Amino acid sequence: MDKKNDPGAVNDIPDEIKHGKFTEKEKGRILQKCMVAAASVLLLLGAYIIILITGTGNQGTGAALDVIYPKAYAFDDYDTRIKVLEQNPVDDSFLEALDDFSYNTGALVLADKGKNISYSPLSLYYALAVAATGAGGDTRDQLLAVLGVPDPQALAEQCGNLYRLIYRDNEIGKLKIANSVWLDNDMDGDPVSFKDAFLKGAAENFYASCHSVDFSDERTGKAMARWVSDNTNGKLSPEIDTDPDQILAILNTVYYCDQWIDRFNRDQTAEDTFYLSNGGEVKVDFMNKTFPSSVFSKGEGFTRSSLALKNAGRMSFILPDDGISPYELLASPERMREVFEGGETLSGEVVWKIPKFSFGSRLELTDVLKNLGVISAFLPDADFSGITDHMAFITDVRQETHIAIDEDGVEASAFTRIDYAGSALPESRADMILDRPFIYYITGPDGSLLFVGVCENPAER
Repeated sequence: MDKKNDPGAVNDIPDEIKHGKFTEKEKGRILQKCMVAAASVLLLLGAYIIILITGTGNQGTGAALDVIYPKAYAFDDYDTRIKVLEQNPVDDSFLEALDDFSYNTGALVLADKGKNISYSPLSLYYALAVAATGAGGDTRDQLLAVLGVPDPQALAEQCGNLYRLIYRDNEIGKLKIANSVWLDNDMDGDPVSFKDAFLKGAAENFYASCHSVDFSDERTGKAMARWVSDNTNGKLSPEIDTDPDQILAILNTVYYCDQWIDRFNRDQTAEDTFYLSNGGEVKVDFMNKTFPSSVFSKGEGFTRSSLALKNAGRMSFILPDDGISPYELLASPERMREVFEGGETLSGEVVWKIPKFSFGSRLELTDVLKNLGVISAFLPDADFSGITDHMAFITDVRQETHIAIDEDGVEASAFTRIDYAGSALPESRADMILDRPFIYYITGPDGSLLFVGVCENPAER
């Protein structure tokens, strides 16, 4: 691509720099950032996400503002579950916007062929939503457009309601979204101030803890990494390097673990062959189970079925037809939606053969967002005036994930019960023999996509 025509590339010095909108100190930092493209936003799933925002403008690495998470309730406390549902209405239009975001980003993220991929749309959505509530002008409009919600206040309220709705922390499993805002309150002797309204909204709607830090101190990166590890049950322990020019970091994690409603019998787990897309073969352990009467879907080029999890979620698997690669089914947002939601729904016997796997991904997401129209946030004249009066802009977005499944259930860092009709005669049969590359995804209690990915080689860790 010609960089001169690439809105994400920095080729010309913006007029605002030439004509004195910024101080000489700010101009120097802007030009330095343009030349070296230093990372300023990091996103992780464990999922964990970090958005690092560079700017101009020390304290220790302690928390400046803590949050109180929703009150946990027991797995079988259905009265409280209903009350939480009634008190936190989530609009259908918001859930549709979240689905659109998942498919629009997913079709781009999952296009990286030939390797295991795990991606959390929800983690990226929440991190961007926190940033959007502090943005203004074109920066805000572009972020809201990709998030699918035109009003930042409505976005914050809906994110808060969804957070409380899907939050789980009980004896069976966990679904926890954690957010944090890391603030540098001094830069080169210049005080940096942050808007109280932003900090208040981040805490109330996104349950974001706020930390006062010195980004020139290497201990800050270690503290941020420790926060990620603590909030993903130790599944993610990233190395986070900070930059003295950073002004703000927004971190998001999603940690999810749950149990199958119908666990797999370990005695039936057996080693067999998984056929790789490159023609190779690997030996892995497969979990085996047959449901005499279940539900599945068949569509053009695929078969899809799912397994229920105890905390009102599901893990679904999509097996491409012979001769079809997973990437053909993920070629566009429209095709992805068809494969995830469409097809003819049938009932009958479902034979499962699923490889046990445990792997993670590190994803670079900056270009994904630029391709979807988020341009202003990455330019030196980005408007994050709702966060601070100092110049600030995003330079990088990354995500790290980990997922594992075994006979007991699922753990993803970052299950609804189905009663089968035992007396129904099978209309047909689905052989979910996942012995070649396949697609998987996990949905939460509300049906939103928590994790989605491709398993190319279950033997890789």
